Amino acid sequence: MAALGWLTPRRRSATARSVLAGEAAAEAARKSSLAAEQPAGTEDSAASGTQSGPQDGEPVFPVVGDDRAAAFFDLDNTVMQGAAIFHFGRGLYKRKFFERRELTRFAWQQAWFRLAGVEDPEHMQDARDSALSIVKGHRVSELMSIGEEIYDEYMADRIWPGTRALAQAHLDAGQKVWLVTAAPVETATIIARRLGLTGALGTVAESVDGVYTGRLVGEPLHGPAKAEAVRALAAAEGLDLARCAAYSDSHNDIPMLSLVGHPYAINPDTKLRKHARALDWRLRDYRTGRKAAKVGIPAAAGVGALAGGTAAAVALHRRRR
Repeated sequence: MAALGWLTPRRRSATARSVLAGEAAAEAARKSSLAAEQPAGTEDSAASGTQSGPQDGEPVFPVVGDDRAAAFFDLDNTVMQGAAIFHFGRGLYKRKFFERRELTRFAWQQAWFRLAGVEDPEHMQDARDSALSIVKGHRVSELMSIGEEIYDEYMADRIWPGTRALAQAHLDAGQKVWLVTAAPVETATIIARRLGLTGALGTVAESVDGVYTGRLVGEPLHGPAKAEAVRALAAAEGLDLARCAAYSDSHNDIPMLSLVGHPYAINPDTKLRKHARALDWRLRDYRTGRKAAKVGIPAAAGVGALAGGTAAAVALHRRRR
């Protein structure tokens, strides 16, 4: 089993559990992608808008026809405003999966996330623990069906058009595009499919005979675990990471961004912005409409990116600049 590769000694900062989580995510992503057998870029592709070519003197990126390149996109606050796990929780509450006091906790965490624009590990861990306890004993197929409805209710209108356009540029170049997120892999897979992307790497919850046990395989796909998932998927897919791109808003994803030859900071938090500038990584911020892109970002990607943003988030971001 591929996931047993975590037994091999490694010099990286990833723990055994994060390696296990990453390899389990890569295995699940490949299985779901092969099972879907749906060409990338078919659904919701109109949201990408018109693309523009590179500016004078800039290299063409992504490279058309480079099948050893792929793109990896963080989900929360990179592709979508807010955190998928919180939106999923709202949908489950609506369907009476849990009580009002748990919804209050989900709502507080979501409000904090939208105002701060960054992940808080304690909040995210608490949300995942809550989600695991809520889904324990439910069938995977049931949650997948509900997840489709929740996407339409709470997530579809929160996709950043600018980031969606960047993903479409890779699809148009003939490359695979994967979401990489700490959200449950089932939720992430639904979002990826609805956006016409190739598939998703997400947190894998253990199931037996199609029923959730309330435990994870490894740990949440966060920080070093994301890097391990990308590494494992790249090896399985025959990708050259030096030719791949990765996109994220969070300094927690620096391990993933550092793996690829084309790292991008999207809506970056303070730490990631500082790190990206120090290493001359490309930047793009859709929360303010500021054109902070470096080489190779389509200019048209920012059109309409402010739709759905909150005034509080913008104000807080400006105070932090």
